[in-house]
Amino acid sequence: MGADPRRNGRRGAVRAGAVLGCSGVLLAGCASMPDSGDIHAVKASQRGDSQVRVYAVPPRKGATPNEVVAGFLEAMTSDDSNFATARTYLTPETSQKWRPDEGTTVLSAAPDSGQAIPGSRENPGMDYQLFGTQIATVDAQHAYQAITPSDYTKTIHLSQQSGPDGKREWRIDNLPPGLVLGASDFQRNYLPVNKYYFATGRDIVVADPVFIRQRLDPVTRMDPVTQSVKALLDGPTNWLRPVVESPFPSGTALKQGVKSLAIDDRNVLKVPLNEKASNVSRKVCTRMAAQILFTLKDLTSTRIEQVELQRVDGSQLCVLNSSQAAGYAPDHVSGSSINQYFVDERNRLAVLAGGAKDIGDPENVPGPFGDGQLPMSLVAVARNERTAAAVSKDHSRLYVSSITTVSEPGAAVVTSRGTTQSNRLSAPSWDGRGDLWIADRDPAHPALLRLAAGAGAPQRVSVPGLDGARIESLRVSADGVRIALLLAKDGKTTLKIGRVERQGPKDNQVVSIAELRPAAPQMETVTAVSWAGPSRLVVVGKESGGVAQVRYIQTDGSTSAAGVLPGLNRVKAVAASDDESRPLVAYSEDDGIVRLPAGANWQTMVEKGSSPVYPG
Repeated sequence: MGADPRRNGRRGAVRAGAVLGCSGVLLAGCASMPDSGDIHAVKASQRGDSQVRVYAVPPRKGATPNEVVAGFLEAMTSDDSNFATARTYLTPETSQKWRPDEGTTVLSAAPDSGQAIPGSRENPGMDYQLFGTQIATVDAQHAYQAITPSDYTKTIHLSQQSGPDGKREWRIDNLPPGLVLGASDFQRNYLPVNKYYFATGRDIVVADPVFIRQRLDPVTRMDPVTQSVKALLDGPTNWLRPVVESPFPSGTALKQGVKSLAIDDRNVLKVPLNEKASNVSRKVCTRMAAQILFTLKDLTSTRIEQVELQRVDGSQLCVLNSSQAAGYAPDHVSGSSINQYFVDERNRLAVLAGGAKDIGDPENVPGPFGDGQLPMSLVAVARNERTAAAVSKDHSRLYVSSITTVSEPGAAVVTSRGTTQSNRLSAPSWDGRGDLWIADRDPAHPALLRLAAGAGAPQRVSVPGLDGARIESLRVSADGVRIALLLAKDGKTTLKIGRVERQGPKDNQVVSIAELRPAAPQMETVTAVSWAGPSRLVVVGKESGGVAQVRYIQTDGSTSAAGVLPGLNRVKAVAASDDESRPLVAYSEDDGIVRLPAGANWQTMVEKGSSPVYPG
C-alpha cells in the first residue's frame, strides 16, 4: 500500500484535540482546535503521525447532492462510534442495512465521486459514479488480500427525503457494501496484527495476519488489544483454517461486556473468558494463553510478560509467561538461524558466523560440500545446521550430505533431464519439519518435489492453479504450512503463496499445495524471495516502469513505504533469517555477498561468492 495522491483539498485534519466547529460548507472533516501548539491543516495524502485524527460532522441543512456524497466519503474515514455521523448521510432504511464491518475496499487513492447523473423515471434522484484503482480487499474476518491493481467503479444513488422540519433533503439510499477507503486512510486507521494458531497436530504456532483499528473500533468500541484477542477467539481466517487448529473450545469469547483489556504494572494481562472455556484442562489452557501472548507480543509499547486467563466468575484458569510460550515458536524445534552460508568462488559451501558484530573470514564446512568433492551452484542448509542440500554446478543433480562430519559424497537424490541449466533444478529449501523441497524446471517433466526428512524417494507434490506457469524457485516457511513460489509465465515471474496440506499417516503423507494467492501483485516481476519472519517476505523485483528494488512485503500482499530497503545493484539472490533481528544477506553481481544490519547500509562480507542462505 502506498500513500494517497492529492485529494483535491477536500479535508483538513489536525493532531488530536477538541473539535470546536467549522464554517462554510460542512463536509466530514475540518481543522479543529488542538489543546496546544499551532493549528495547521494536513492533507489526507500526508501520513503524518498516529495522532492525526479526522472528525466527522453531519450534513448541513439543504446540503447539495455533491456535498452529501463528499461528506459521506469523508465520514467513512473517521473513528465515529458505529459510524453514527456517516449514517446521517443515509436514508433511515439504508442506514439500518449498511454494515461497515462487512469488509473494506482499498483503493490506491480516495475515491473520486465524478459528476452527478440524473436518475431515471423508475428510479428518480441522482447517481454518482465512484472511480478509483482497487489494490486490495479486507473481508469480515479482517483478512487483507492485495490484488493486481484494477479499475474500480461503483454507484451511489441519492433521493430526496422529508426531514424532521418537513423540508426535503438529499440522502443516500443505495451504496456499495462495507467501507471504501484510499490507501493512506486505510493505513491511518488500521494496524497489521499477526494472530497465532497451532499447525495441525503440532505444538508450533503459525501467523495469521489481519488488520485491526488503530484506535477504538467504531463498531465494537474495543481498544486494539481487545480487538486482537477477539479476532483470535473468532478463529483463523478462511485461507489458513484447513492447516491450523485452535485449542479454544467452540464458542469461546471474552466475558460479556468486556471492551478493554489492561496491562498491570507487572506487565500481566488478565483475560476474562465466557463459560465455554471454564472447564478446559491446564494443558489446553496454556496453549490458549500462548496464542494470546504471541498475538500481542508486538502490539503494545509495553511488552506483555504474562497472560492470566480467567473463568467467567473471575477465578484463574491458568497463567503463562513469555519464556514458557517461547517453546511453541517454530525455531524452538527447527533451530534459530544464526549463521550465514554461501557458495564460495571455488564452488564450495562456506559459513560466516552470524553472531559476530564484525565480518570475519569464512570457513568451509566439513564434508564433500566444503572440501570440493561436489562442486555446487545452489544450496540450502537444514534448520538444525547439521545437514545441507546442494545442486550440482550444472543444475542437473541434487545431493544431501552432513556438514558437521567428514564423509564421502553419496549418490544424487534427484536428477533433472532438462537440456539447459535454466531448465533444470531450482534452489532447494528445508521446512521446519526437516523435509527438503525442490522444483524440477524441465519443461517436459516439470515437478515440485519433497523428500521427507531430506531422504528417500522424492515425492511429487500437486500444485493446482499454476495455469501454465512454471515454478522457478521456492521457499517453505519455518512452520511448514506455507510455501512461497516464484512462477514464470509469458516472460514474467510473479510471487504466490500456497497452503501446504498433508493427508494420511505421518510415515506416508500425501502433500499438496492449495489456494495459491498473489503476494506481490503490484510488482511486474519478482526475481528472488526469502521468508523474513512469521508473515513477512523479502523480495527482489520491480513494479511496471520502475527499477529493481529490495523490499519487505507481508504474505497478504500489504506493503508500506518503510518496507523499501537501501538500493543495491544487480541483486540475484536474497536471504533472511526467521529471527527478524538478524541482518539481511544478498548476492550482488557488483558487490559480492553483502549484508544489511539494522540501521546501517549494505556491507560487503565476501567479494566473490554466490547463493547466500540462512538455514531453511
